[in-house]
Amino acid sequence: MASNSTFNKITQAPKRGSIVVADWHRCKDSKAYFSKIVHKKKRKIFGLLESPVMPPHIPVDTVHYKVFLSGKSGVGKSALAAHLAGMKIPSIHYETTGIETTVVYWPVKLKESGRVLFFRFQLWDCGENALRRFDHLLPSCKEKVDAVLFLFSFTDRTSFDDLANQITKWNESSGAPVVTLVVGTKFDLFMHCDVSEKDVRDFQETWRLPVLRTGGGEVGDRLDAAAPLLNCLAECLWHQDCLAAGQQTQLWTASPS
Repeated sequence: MASNSTFNKITQAPKRGSIVVADWHRCKDSKAYFSKIVHKKKRKIFGLLESPVMPPHIPVDTVHYKVFLSGKSGVGKSALAAHLAGMKIPSIHYETTGIETTVVYWPVKLKESGRVLFFRFQLWDCGENALRRFDHLLPSCKEKVDAVLFLFSFTDRTSFDDLANQITKWNESSGAPVVTLVVGTKFDLFMHCDVSEKDVRDFQETWRLPVLRTGGGEVGDRLDAAAPLLNCLAECLWHQDCLAAGQQTQLWTASPS
């Protein structure tokens, strides 16, 4: 059972689709923005110092977030990062030997104001064995982190059973609350599934965390495949920032003049 102190470190997710326009990538007015991250039906790959370039008459702000991918070896952390960035997913599994970062740009339209933002997600992935061997890696991953994605594989029961331990340990050693999401990988390999839908529902009720699903196969550069997770992540991070801004405003108004 999750403790109250653990819940206090978790930013509760808003209702999906309440903040950003869902499936906006399919709308006509999104083309000017998505054309900057897609070229000839392939996602553009951005380095650490690169960004989409918009024409002067279409001003758009970019918000930056650091996202850590957590999970047992083999659950698909590197594959998820490649999937979200529109990169080729490795066909052979290999253990990440240190820290790998992947930059993902994703435009969203806010529902209430109609404002368009580019979200820049810097995904941090570190191999499980490397984290155990080198004490400095986990603090580096946690430093100024905005969100953590806890991964499990639908084909590996032990990775699902370990979620509670992972989340508890993370929150015991973390400071400010961060956006917390759970991602089940290899959902399309239903013939080898070790985690049932009832297991997932029970987990969500206990931990009050959304569980998103991704497949294990090659999805290419399809925006549809990455959109649900990226929109959910953007929505949760924007919601967290709005809550923090509201609390800061309350502090200012409550402080003596």
